[in-house]
Amino acid sequence: MTDENSRPSISTMTDIITITRIDNLEEQVDELLELCRRLSNENRELRAQLHQLVTERSGLIEQKEKVRVQVESMITRLRSMERA
Repeated sequence: MTDENSRPSISTMTDIITITRIDNLEEQVDELLELCRRLSNENRELRAQLHQLVTERSGLIEQKEKVRVQVESMITRLRSMERA
């Protein structure tokens, strides 16, 4: 056997480099897909939280308006009692 037969050929080395690059790209694509999944879940959770907060805010504004009307009514009654 000669040394030439035991050495990998250039095309074999090129194939190895290509396969390595493809493997690296596959890893990067997998990482990107996982990141997309995580971001999608986080986005869904944030949208749900936003909806909950908007609903809660709406309820608080409604409650505040009721209290304002009650306070104004009490002030009006107190003024009318003052005049009597």
